[in-house]
This record gives sequence, structure tokens and C-alpha cells, in this order.
Amino acid sequence: MKVLMINGSPRPNGNTAVALEEMRKIFEANGVETTILHIGNKPIRGCIACLSCEGRGKCAFDDQVNEAAPLFKECDGFVVGTPVYFASANATTIAFLDRLFFSTPFDKTMKVGASVAVGRRGGLSTTFDEINKYFTICGMPVASSQYWNSVHGGFKPGEASQDGEGLQTMRTLARNMTFLMKSIALGKEKFGLPEKEDMIITNFIR
Repeated sequence: MKVLMINGSPRPNGNTAVALEEMRKIFEANGVETTILHIGNKPIRGCIACLSCEGRGKCAFDDQVNEAAPLFKECDGFVVGTPVYFASANATTIAFLDRLFFSTPFDKTMKVGASVAVGRRGGLSTTFDEINKYFTICGMPVASSQYWNSVHGGFKPGEASQDGEGLQTMRTLARNMTFLMKSIALGKEKFGLPEKEDMIITNFIR
């Protein structure tokens, strides 16, 4: 089992890192290999809708998005951790995910996704919902925990370590995600992936 974890915070050792590290410890204790990519302080631009990825099989901008793509293809689980800015994921995280999901042609069906929102006070549940939409458009099951996947931590790095319930939520999330990935692997061995139909695309403007 392999999990790719994305740290979207500009602070490599900030509160988002605290949340992801709590998950990583559980993953590794259960024999799950983890890779953490810190993308939050990188100059990642947004998608410009050039559509060149359709022919190239990768994004035209050769940055952390293309670095993450082969890791994403090989992983069984995908965790996105982001700080909360104005009740939303920060712009770098969204730019990264827009381009990563759009430019990668491989099938993402049954890769397990988990979003983790870290913030001082409010906006965590809206950010949690925002990230989950990347998973649910791609046939990726969403891992759940004992509460919405969030940890409270403010402007000072390390404050998230004081949120006992939030850290427990991260540990439960990692255990549930591990169980789900292993169960899906067994199901794929016995039954294969769900049958797919050719995509029907209906535009609202005729």
C-alpha cells in the first residue's frame, strides 16, 4: 500500500505538517508506505486551459504537478492537507489540484482520497468539502473519520499539537483509510474494478 500526501501550506513545519505527520505515523505503523510532497511554498500557477495535456499526457508547465503525477498514478491513497484561507483552501493548493487532476490521463477509480483542513477557527468544513470534490468527480472513495477531517491551529507553528481531538481525528482517519485501501485491494483481486460506460457529456448550451 502506498499513500501520497500533499502539504499545501507555505510553512513546511507548520500546523498542516503536524496534522499530516499524525497520519503518517499511523500509516507506517500499519505497513503503508508514505510520500509527503510539500508544495505550498512553490510557484505553482493555475491552469490556463491550453489543453496541451491532452496530447502530451502531462501538464505544459513542468513543475511540482508533473513531479507528483507518477506518484499519484502508483498510489493507493491520496491525502491533501491545506491551511484555511478565507474559508477555502489556499490558492497554491487549488492551482496544484486543478492541474494535477486535469492533466493526468490515468484512471483514478478506487484510489482512496482524504482531505485535511487546518485553520485557526472557522472555514474548516467548507475547505474539507471543497477538496473532496476533486475525489468524487473521479470515482475515488472518500475516507472518513470520527469527525470532519480538520485540526485547529493558528498563526503560530505547532499550535495544532494542542488540539487533542483534531489529532485523534487524524489517527482515526489514517486507520480508516488503511482499512479501506486494503479492502479495495482485496475486492479488485476478486471482482476487478466496476464496469465503465463510455462518457456521455451533455452541455447546457445547444
